[in-house]
Amino acid sequence: MQTITTTTELATFCAEAAKRPYVTVDTEFLRERTYYSKLCLVQLAYRDAAGEDAVLVDPLVDGLSLEPLYDLFRDPGVVKVFHAARQDLEIFWVDAQLIPTPLFDTQVAAMVCGYGDQAGYETLVRKISKAQLDKSSRFTDWSRRPLTDAQKTYALGDVTYLREIYEVLSDRLRSTGREKWVQEEMAVLNDPATYQTNPNDAWQRVKTRTTSGRFLAIVRELARFREEYAQTRDIPRNRVFKDDVLVELASTKPTDEKDLSRSRLLQREARKGDIAAGILAAVKAGIAVPNDRLPKPAAGAERLQVNPAIADMLRVLLKAKSEQADVAQKLIANSADLDALAAGQRDLPALKGWRKEVFGRDAILLTEGKVALAVDGAHVVTVPR
Repeated sequence: MQTITTTTELATFCAEAAKRPYVTVDTEFLRERTYYSKLCLVQLAYRDAAGEDAVLVDPLVDGLSLEPLYDLFRDPGVVKVFHAARQDLEIFWVDAQLIPTPLFDTQVAAMVCGYGDQAGYETLVRKISKAQLDKSSRFTDWSRRPLTDAQKTYALGDVTYLREIYEVLSDRLRSTGREKWVQEEMAVLNDPATYQTNPNDAWQRVKTRTTSGRFLAIVRELARFREEYAQTRDIPRNRVFKDDVLVELASTKPTDEKDLSRSRLLQREARKGDIAAGILAAVKAGIAVPNDRLPKPAAGAERLQVNPAIADMLRVLLKAKSEQADVAQKLIANSADLDALAAGQRDLPALKGWRKEVFGRDAILLTEGKVALAVDGAHVVTVPR
């Protein structure tokens, strides 16, 4: 098992990989103690029975530059193959403002090819490669050195089996004419906005039952402060204060440190210093937001005029269509999409692109009463009305 520890070694391997049609990629990282993921290991492999075709790259070694790898990522002639790529891609975007292209995600492809909702790598290894993964090193601390042979074997398994998985899935996509389906799904992963966290939008992730515009304005300012504080210091946002604390602060509206000291949930170290000052400034800013600029809650399913009978029929239709097309239901539409569709909304992913072809067209006809559902043997089908 080769572990690359110099830029020269990495450049040599990447030069060889650039001669191949694809390279498989995976990473190991830590994020428990930081805001941004700490890259601890990169695994790479290509198909070459005659030589060393799978390696580990140790980015923690002093002096090693990942630029040869980034050059490979920029090469349009080599497909970069990942499984469940989002977190891996976020690392490379943050580090180098780079998204590997062209990109292929085997998890997305597996869902298109009928391997179920969010097919795990272990499942694909078992079903496609007919092998079993040793998961004993799954929860290891990848920042510790030296790595054991067991850790290295585990890490390499994430890219060696990935070769066969990619080849099988890509062949199936070609034979079924669904390559464009996967390309549509790659649009999200190829969009830099996917990996950028805007502090101004952080409040939308905070769950609260209160819909008051003033309350939400304070939530927005507190969430913005927390996100900016966590980003600039590279610490997890929950280390600043957790969501339940944020909601409490938005409710109690503290105006000074004495008020903060009465908080039931705020940790002692956050009741003074920079965090305390940030909290008080955020609450003050939220209170001062003009009425015409108060945020509005997102329109949830509970606020939609959902006909439950139509929503239930859409669920039956979705199950039937996903089985017929051999595509994961979750990839076509989720429960919120179906409720929105039943409520009359039409600007939905399920009604666009390949999803419209597989499900959306008949879903609209069903909601408009132009088709009905019927049982044909063991299958549910649509019939004109």
